[in-house]
Amino acid sequence: MSFVSVRNLYQKYGNRPILERVNFEAGEGEFVSIVGASGCGKSTFLRLLLAQEIPSKGVISIAGAEPAKEPSLDRGVVFQRYSVFPHRTVLQNLVAVFAMKNSLGMLSRSEKKDAENAAMTALERIGLAHMKDQYPSALSGGMQQRLAIAQALLAKPKILLLDEPFGALDPGTTANMHDFLLELHDETKMSVFMVTHDLEEGFKLGNRLLVFDKPRWDPDFPDAYGATITFDLDTNQDKSTIDHIRETSNVQ
Repeated sequence: MSFVSVRNLYQKYGNRPILERVNFEAGEGEFVSIVGASGCGKSTFLRLLLAQEIPSKGVISIAGAEPAKEPSLDRGVVFQRYSVFPHRTVLQNLVAVFAMKNSLGMLSRSEKKDAENAAMTALERIGLAHMKDQYPSALSGGMQQRLAIAQALLAKPKILLLDEPFGALDPGTTANMHDFLLELHDETKMSVFMVTHDLEEGFKLGNRLLVFDKPRWDPDFPDAYGATITFDLDTNQDKSTIDHIRETSNVQ
């Protein structure tokens, strides 16, 4: 049974089609990388999965539930620019997740203590326990992104959505973050969807890779058609597939 189901998905902004005829099924625990040329609807697709946008046509279902009408904690998201609370300490950033899960947005004394214990366990796991009383501005880019991922995971979402999460990091930090994310995925078995501009990164991290592109193109009216999934690959395939995608899809 499919865990994430996308059926006959279309999205347009005004009269401009962005996505069209998108059909996709994914099992629970898959790590799906999403690549494509600039403007081909990758981030739009992620926002639709997040339920930040409602499709013009079609259905997105997660874990058999009715299509969502707005974002919720069952869809964790991490953006390229660190999506943490700058006015809260590292520890408070994680404790806030538990408050958000409470319908009143508040925690009792015992609930706060439990939340702090869980948050400290998470900080020890991501190597930030020694920074618990610092504010995000005191953290390096890689540390902030680790905190953002831990924040998303503590909510125990059904899927984790990553929108070019390492695009603002230096190469060395990015390599460390790759290892960190793969370890977390191996431990949690969570379903992950990651948009990246880097084809090599998509192959390295995902066990499945989607390429978005416009198979229909009118040079006189470049916005006449939307993008769809043109490749759906198992990343264990031969690396020569990368060159073929670059040649046919203008993806780097």
